[in-house]
This record gives sequence, structure tokens and C-alpha cells, in this order.
Amino acid sequence: MIPISRAPRGAGRFLFAAILFFGALVPLPAQPAPALKLIPMPREAQPGKLLSLDRGILVHVSSSDAEDRFTAEDLRASLKERGIPSRASGPVVELLHTNSASARALLAVAQVSFDPAMHDEGYVILPRPRGLAVIAATSAGLFYGAQTVKQLVINGEHGDGGHGGSGKDAQLQAATIQTATIKDWPGLAHRGLDDDLSRGPVPTLAFQKRQIRTLAAYKLNIYSPYFEHTLAYAGSPLIAPPGGAMTASDVAELVRYAAQYHITVVPEQEAFGHLHHVLKYEQFSSLGETPHGQVLSPVQPGSLELIKQWFTQIAQQFPSPWVHIGADETNELGKGQTKDLVAQRGLDQVYVDFLRQIHGVIQPTGKSILFWGDLAWHNPDLVAALPKDMIGVPWVYDAKPSFDKYIEPFNRAGMEVWVAPGVNNWRRVYPDSNIALVNIQHFVRDGQRLGARGMLNTVWNDDGEGIFDEDWYGVLFGAVASWQPGESSIPQFQASYGAVFHGDPNGKIDQAQAQIMAAQKLLSDNAFRFGASNALFWEDPWSPAGQQDSAKLLPILKDVRLYAENAITLIDQARAANPLREPEALDALALGARRIDFIGMKFQFADEIAHAYADAWSQQAVTPHSRASSDLIEISNANGRCQDLRDGYTLTRELFEQAWLRDNRPYWLQNVLAQYDMGIQLWITRARQFDSLRAQLSTTHKLPKAEEIGVPVINGD
Repeated sequence: MIPISRAPRGAGRFLFAAILFFGALVPLPAQPAPALKLIPMPREAQPGKLLSLDRGILVHVSSSDAEDRFTAEDLRASLKERGIPSRASGPVVELLHTNSASARALLAVAQVSFDPAMHDEGYVILPRPRGLAVIAATSAGLFYGAQTVKQLVINGEHGDGGHGGSGKDAQLQAATIQTATIKDWPGLAHRGLDDDLSRGPVPTLAFQKRQIRTLAAYKLNIYSPYFEHTLAYAGSPLIAPPGGAMTASDVAELVRYAAQYHITVVPEQEAFGHLHHVLKYEQFSSLGETPHGQVLSPVQPGSLELIKQWFTQIAQQFPSPWVHIGADETNELGKGQTKDLVAQRGLDQVYVDFLRQIHGVIQPTGKSILFWGDLAWHNPDLVAALPKDMIGVPWVYDAKPSFDKYIEPFNRAGMEVWVAPGVNNWRRVYPDSNIALVNIQHFVRDGQRLGARGMLNTVWNDDGEGIFDEDWYGVLFGAVASWQPGESSIPQFQASYGAVFHGDPNGKIDQAQAQIMAAQKLLSDNAFRFGASNALFWEDPWSPAGQQDSAKLLPILKDVRLYAENAITLIDQARAANPLREPEALDALALGARRIDFIGMKFQFADEIAHAYADAWSQQAVTPHSRASSDLIEISNANGRCQDLRDGYTLTRELFEQAWLRDNRPYWLQNVLAQYDMGIQLWITRARQFDSLRAQLSTTHKLPKAEEIGVPVINGD
């Protein structure tokens, strides 16, 4: 139980007004209060009784404000999706502003204060005899209070609620709402997600809207799409890939849609580095630091002209007060056109000078400029040379105990700072939350303590294989860390995630996530930096690198596979027991588990094939050849190991394609599917090779040595 701060006494004069407003109604049947499971957990909260929703629920807002009415309708729609209709006979959720007499009366009677720090986005929830009152000073605060109300609605453990019903009526019988006294406001003013739209997957507008709804439901207020070449600019048809970029109409619709959910869309257009997909074209190649490289050259006047063109259009399309210019990882700087300049002035000074020029070009748009804080690593003293109205965004993705040294250079320079942890999804078949949760927890904690104003949690798709629906675990913990004050609790989040995000009352989804994390940790603890990485998934176990990895993997693969397979089983059990929410994220979790399991299967079976062939080779001169032939059948036949590995790639290919197309446009997908096809073809080719060797054995009674056919040598055969 989290204590509630109380208002001063002497509020009895408001009691009569409160009774008049809400009516002296007979309380609905109530049950004892369970522990609260909320994401983010409010600063102060006391659980109340459970009220049955078998008669529906009524959401009432007296305000005529369009934002408030949208909040009410959004809450009604969310409840309706869960089978809870809007009915006056059920409990009432009232949405109130602090300046109303009714809100003042309720706060006074409950002796709960509405503090100045709560003004912008804070809210109070108070229990009523027949429901809840949500009180806030602003429409944003009222919206966030309503999001908490959504989480206070609990569906029973079984679809029929134990009453023998079926369908929505049965779900309605099982639903309850937990009353509570809650006082809450955010730790950081700006709480966002930076979403990579340039390294492969480009989401559909429909999926981005689902992202917006979900981010807002967990109290994030910024969505920052990352562009290198996937934002279409008027007059520049060459850069943006057809079918793989956001158009002006896409932007207009997304910005409009997000505003309803109190989310600001902050565009990030790389304006220094990470521009290879622009500079690879001859029209722009002269602007590159190196031929067809990835860094704009500061000595080319056309570089600033291009930046001006881009950000002039961005300013017209995005009403956000901020733009993000990236400017990270400019590793080619000084290796080409600026070589002489860097020799004269120094690498970091040339970098700072160009950032100042970029600032000068964008400043007339009136936008505040965010940039990645690489300079704090390389030369923290030079941070002070940047314009003070720029906003530094240090990014670090390791699970470090402290992040102070990445934040403090911006503080010393008198600049605003936002922190950027990451969900650790890049180059992995599933995000590694062992690293991500600690990284997010510590970085945001230190940012709050050192006065950071915002957080941009990051999703990157370095090798183009990202499935965003796999990222929600880390994204939601970022929401927790940026809303809650101080150091957020990882165990508390892990105990709430499955129930809140998926509606799983039995903890199976939380257990499945824990199993995936255990598999990832086992891999990373055994010298695999990226855990269950995409590199391991695609690697040929008989290649030289594959053989080195196999030696480290084989002792742990049984446990890795059992963790992954347990996760798949737990997901299925949870789905069988209850109608769960966010099914796409569950599919993505199961896909991640299957891909981890296949990594283990591939290296195990490749080793078993090598041993089987060594045994067959040792028996080739023995008559009859039944044992050698049997070994070859185990390698390649209807149930042979080669066919198993073919089938493993085929199955995960189908599931991956389905997951991709749920989230993304078809653009880029074929690049990933081609890798699946190569893996499938590799094991088909090897299966045919072993089939030929079995035929050869029956006629020549001889087999080639393992190394002659690319099979690893076992026991010196």
C-alpha cells in the first residue's frame, strides 16, 4: 500500500455538495481489495473495494471541452472492447476538473491535496459509493487518469467467469473494477520513444496508430520516428524508396491522430551522419565526406542547403516544438573532404562547428533542436561551445551502474538534457531484457536526479529484421521509469506486465518472459555478446566461425532450448485459460522463443550429423552396411536431421513473414526472407548430398572423408 497525502481538515462544508452531485446512492456489491497491479505504478495509491461490472459501466464527463470528451469516448471504447458496455445501471466513472465545485468538494472530503507539481499532467482518483471520480487540472491529466482507470478494470480468470456462460455476456459477468485512492504525476515532463524507420521495417500507418494508442495508454507523450531516407520530401523523389517511406499525407494523419492522445510526434531526420542511403546516389555523392559514404561533409556548401530544404519542410509538416537532427556516429569525419581542416582544428572542433552551422540553418523555423550526445564521450569540455538552446540527448545502452558522466557535461554547459536508454532489440531474435531493464532503470534514475527533462527510449533495427511487437516489454518499462520518480522497481514491473498488458491473471506471460530472459542470459554469459543474436540464427554451424561457436554452445544448448520451449508452452497455457489482450505481441513473443529454440536445434543437430557421419565412415568397410546406412538415414531421410533444419527455417520464415506484415509495409521484407530461403536451400542441398552418399555406399562400399564434403571431423576420422 502506498500512502496518500491528505488535505487539511475543515472540509466538511463540501460534503453536502458532494452528496448532491453524486446522489445518495446505495453502494453496489463489493469484494475485498486485491493488491494493485498498474503500469506505471502511481506515486501514492490505496486500493479499495472491487465493484462488479455485470451491469456495465457509465463514463460521464460534464466538460464541453473536445479533449475531455475524447478522453471519455476513448475510455468507453476501451471498456467496450473488453465486453463491458456503457450502461447507467453500472458503476460510474466521473471525469472532473479541479476548478469545478464537485471536484473541490470531493478532494476536501477525502482530505487529498492537488499539489502545484501535479498541474500539467497529474491526476487524482477517488472512490465513490458507485464508482470512481478522476480529477485533474488539465485535459492531459484527465486523460492519464482515465488510462489508469482502464487498468483498474479486471477480468476474471476464465472467459465464463466460473458462471457457465459464453461469449461477451460471460466475459461481462467476470469483470470488476477496483476502486482506489490515487494521487499521481510524472517524474519527467517529456517521455518518449525513438522508433527506427530506416533500417528495414517501415510501419504501416495503421500500426503507427496502434503504437500511438498503446504509448499513450502507458503515459508516454512523445513518438519520435527516426528517418535517414524514409521521409518523402517534395522535389526529392530519388531518396525515399517507393512504398517504403512516410508521405506528407501519412505525416498529417499521424500528427492529427497522435494529438488526440496527447502525444507529440517529434521527427528525427539525420542531418550529419547515417546518410548513406542519400549519399549513395550520384546526385548527392559530392556532399559526402567520402565517396558514397554516410557522413555529410561540412566543407560542402550544398550540405547546409540540403539540411535547410529538409527541415523547412519538416517544420511545415510537424507542429512539434522540437526536431531531432541525430548527428551521431560521424565516424568518417576527417577521412575525406575535411581531412586538412581536421588536421588544423581537430576532429571534435570541426564536429562542433558544423553543429553550430546546422543550428543556424534550423533556428529560423522556431524549433528546439535535439541532437545525440556523442560529444560528451569524446570531448565533454567542448559541449560548452554549442548553442545553449540545443538539447543534448546522451545515448548509452549497456547495463551500467551509473550514467552520471554522460549527463553532467550538458549540465555544466547549461543545456537541457534528455536521456536515451534502449530496449536492446538490435541484432537479436528477441530483445535482451536482462540488459534493457537495468539500462533503462539506471539511466532514467540518474537523469531524473541530475535534472534531465526528458527520456527517449530507443528501438533500433540495425540488420533490418526488427519486429516491433517484440519490443513492448522494454517500451513499457521505459514508460514506467520516465513516469515514476527515482529508481523504478524491475520486480514490480515484471509482476504486473502480464496482467496489465495482456490481461493474464495467472502470471503465465510473466513466466514466459522470464524464461526468454533466462535463455538470453545463458547465452550472453557464455561469451555471446548479443545473446540469441540474428548472427547465430543465420550462421552455418559447419563454417569456421560456426565451429568455434558450436564448441561454446553445445554444453548449454539443452537448457537454452528448454527455456525457450517452456516459454512457448506458457504462452499457450495462458491463451487457453483466458481471452488475452495484445495477441500480436504474444505471437511475437512465441516467434522469438521459436527462433531461440531453433538456434539450439541447429547447432545440436549439426553436431549430431557430424557424429553420425563419423560412425558411418568407420563402418563403411563392414559387411553388411546396415549400420552405416542407418547412420546416413538418420542424417537425411523423411525424419532426418537435415530435413529438421530445413523445416525449422521454413516454419520460422512463415511466422516471421506473418509478424512483419502485421506491423509493416512489404518494403524490405524480401531482404530478410531471402536469408531464410538461403538457410532452407543449404539444408536441402546437404540432404541431397547425403542421399547420394547412401546410394554410393550401396554400390562402391566407400564414403568420402568428412572434410572432403564439408562435414566437421569427429575423432580424427
